[in-house]
Amino acid sequence: MEIITGAMTALITPFKDGKVDLEKYESLIKRQIEQGIDVVVPVGTTGESATLSHNEHKQCIEVAVATCKGTNTKVIAGAGSNATHEACDIAKHAQGVGADGILSVTPYYNKPTQEGLYQHYKAIAQSVEIPFMLYNVPGRTGVAIDTETIVKLYDDVENIYAIKEASGDINKIVELQSLRKDLILVSGEDAIDFPILASGGKGIISVTANILPNLKSKLVHDLEKGDWESAKKINEDLFELNRVLFCESNPIPIKAAMYIAGLLDTLEFRLPLTAPSAETMKKLEETLKNYEVIK
Repeated sequence: MEIITGAMTALITPFKDGKVDLEKYESLIKRQIEQGIDVVVPVGTTGESATLSHNEHKQCIEVAVATCKGTNTKVIAGAGSNATHEACDIAKHAQGVGADGILSVTPYYNKPTQEGLYQHYKAIAQSVEIPFMLYNVPGRTGVAIDTETIVKLYDDVENIYAIKEASGDINKIVELQSLRKDLILVSGEDAIDFPILASGGKGIISVTANILPNLKSKLVHDLEKGDWESAKKINEDLFELNRVLFCESNPIPIKAAMYIAGLLDTLEFRLPLTAPSAETMKKLEETLKNYEVIK
């Protein structure tokens, strides 16, 4: 099984007139490829997967796979749901159209027990053969995967190779690294990418990379080459932007920032997500003056 690591982008999903703008989606992915991103991750939290129809979800995966075909950029497809059978269906579709791996978020709203999480993930991962990444983001889903459950899934299910950690808990990163040195740890918190990578992480899945893929890929690649000073400086230089991009619910600020920078023609969300406040737009405009956005 291929171990997929590196600089990864949690892709936004562009809308136009209420529909997914697949043409714009393709162009955004091409920009990611051109600016050195190793992996694109369609239809995760940042991709507003919770408000997409299953057909739209699958179309986004198909476009990502087709766009990355023949390049060095891989696709880890979002396949999360609060219903296990739905997640299995999306994962199977992703594998069928050529995705390189699967990322699956903890099931939201249900608040399953740890045994429920174990059975949920085991079922999805075993429904496919491609590499599978767990996704722990309790602030969004209301449930966290305990360390013991993560270790058990890693030990018991052959294609579970990694976890995207977005709990913000460095202690958990260090604990997992001490317990299972071959488990791939991926940062899901832009502000602490460098500390997580320095603690043994092997990649990032970044929101900020939607707008600055060149810097996010350089951060990871510099660390891979042993240039810690450069990677640390990039992480610090991006702190101000990372902070403002999470001043409202993700992906509201990142889509607004991309609109301000001219990367999106329209600024659309699906309810219950709404446009950012005037105050947030002002913050984003002021902050973006400090960064060069390469189109």
